[in-house]
Amino acid sequence: MSHTAHIPSHRKPRQRASKSALRAGVAGGVLSTIAVAGAAGPAQAEPVTQTIEMPTITSGFSTAVAASAQATQQVALDLETQADEDAAAEKAAKTAKKAHAEAVRKAEAKKKAEAAAKAKAEAEAKERAERASRTSERTTLSASSGSSDSGSSASAPSSSSSNVSGSAASIVAFAKAQVGDAYVPGGTGPNSWDCSGLTQAAYRTAGIDLPRVSQSQSTFGTQVSLDNLQPGDILYWGSAGSAYHVAIYIGGGEFVGAQNSNTGTVQRSLDYDRPTGAVRVL
Repeated sequence: MSHTAHIPSHRKPRQRASKSALRAGVAGGVLSTIAVAGAAGPAQAEPVTQTIEMPTITSGFSTAVAASAQATQQVALDLETQADEDAAAEKAAKTAKKAHAEAVRKAEAKKKAEAAAKAKAEAEAKERAERASRTSERTTLSASSGSSDSGSSASAPSSSSSNVSGSAASIVAFAKAQVGDAYVPGGTGPNSWDCSGLTQAAYRTAGIDLPRVSQSQSTFGTQVSLDNLQPGDILYWGSAGSAYHVAIYIGGGEFVGAQNSNTGTVQRSLDYDRPTGAVRVL
């Protein structure tokens, strides 16, 4: 025997034995559990289910979603309202622009009409002034150069329309029948005339075709003195070949003529507007 046989060991056998016993107990328990589960059989097995809890929408979240939807709807309404307002504004602008253009057009038309009326009034005033001036000059010349034994006035020939016959009578009768008709530039009847249109129509009753305008009528025939007028003679104002007005002498120191738009066709004394000259066609 070794001299060390009776020396006690430094290990702890009891503790190792305890651990072994513990392990044996645990293993035995597990095996027993498995055996019991196996004896129970698969019929007693229950399925394992798993429940997943979904998050619950709280009332605060619902309120936020509703508010967001309402805000979106309000934005859409605001955009629609703005679009309607923009369309209305554009339509109003177009209407205003059209109204402005129409007002400008009317103003321009009115301005032109006023200018035309003013020009016409000035022309008529000038014509009356020229006639008055010519009458005054002729009266002065007649008074200064007339002789005491002339026995007649240069402004009032003695011929009378009461003893007119033939073609002259037809011309005079037609002219007198038109007294009171309107004066219209370019008028040739039957109810409105200009000066040369009236004389042309009067001579047509006698089968004579006069030129249409006063300038040509003032040279159509033989020039005669105002002291030696006969019914049916053509009176003219201005120079021969460039006359601006004509009329028909009807005898008795009177004439018939389509004067202007204010007086129309009138029967007047030669002293009313002394002519420049006369031509005899008959």
